[in-house]
Amino acid sequence: MHLENSYRLATVFVLLLLLSASLACDRHRKYVVQGEVIAKNLNTSEITLKHADIPGFMPAMTMPYRIKDPAVVRELQPGDTIAADLAFGQDRSDYWLEDVRITAQAPRPQDKPALANPPQMLLPGDRVPDATLTNQDGKTIHLSDFAGKALLVTFIYTRCPMPEFCPRLSSQFAKVNEELKKTPADYNQTHLLTISFDPKYDKPAVLREYGLHYLQGDAGGFSHWDFAVAKPAEMQRLAETFGLHYEGQDDQIVHSMRVALIAPDGTAAKFWTTEWTWDELFATTRNVARSATPPSPH
Repeated sequence: MHLENSYRLATVFVLLLLLSASLACDRHRKYVVQGEVIAKNLNTSEITLKHADIPGFMPAMTMPYRIKDPAVVRELQPGDTIAADLAFGQDRSDYWLEDVRITAQAPRPQDKPALANPPQMLLPGDRVPDATLTNQDGKTIHLSDFAGKALLVTFIYTRCPMPEFCPRLSSQFAKVNEELKKTPADYNQTHLLTISFDPKYDKPAVLREYGLHYLQGDAGGFSHWDFAVAKPAEMQRLAETFGLHYEGQDDQIVHSMRVALIAPDGTAAKFWTTEWTWDELFATTRNVARSATPPSPH
């Protein structure tokens, strides 16, 4: 009987080890990614990759990916075609590329003439150029209309089918909006702006319906959160300014993720790509607004 119990305990122990190993393997499962480098950001150690379908994970997409080795980011150039392993940490929100291999190399800067006036992406502290948009009410608005307030900006298109992209952005903005509403002073010193890069479909009426969904049907919320669209040429300039990549592909638009915070003085305060939480957006927006608001007299 003692030997039988010992055998059972040993069997259970082995099964637990196998289960633990299986879970660990699943958590650290890797997918092969192949695509073209569209842009890179040395400050965040990220590249924007236009990749093909990742079987078992996601369809073709253009989005930023983190690379832990900054030397690899320095080596990569826009136009390079690469293959890499997509690795995960404790959950699916923590991911990065590793074992990056260049399969087709683009001409290096010394091999081609530099552009006379290359697009200049904003850096924190840079003054944000003004832009003209049309909001959900068909009204013309400008970025400069929100001078004196902390302006949180992101980019979406209403038909976006990927839950981790546009719907996530809008849902997180809705949480930021609700949290700011709890403190009238913060609410009055901030504004949210969602810009669509799909002017052919996202007309004011479409944007209004879309916005009402995230405002829980309260049209009064548009006083604090605008949903707007720009003409194609203006949108392209905005994309270059804010470091956003997007392009049409069949009936969808592949795009990177970009959230920007403009300070009350009209300068760029902060940028986010994929690694952020709604409470981080909220806290940073509130703090930037408060830092520009003089203290009330006692």
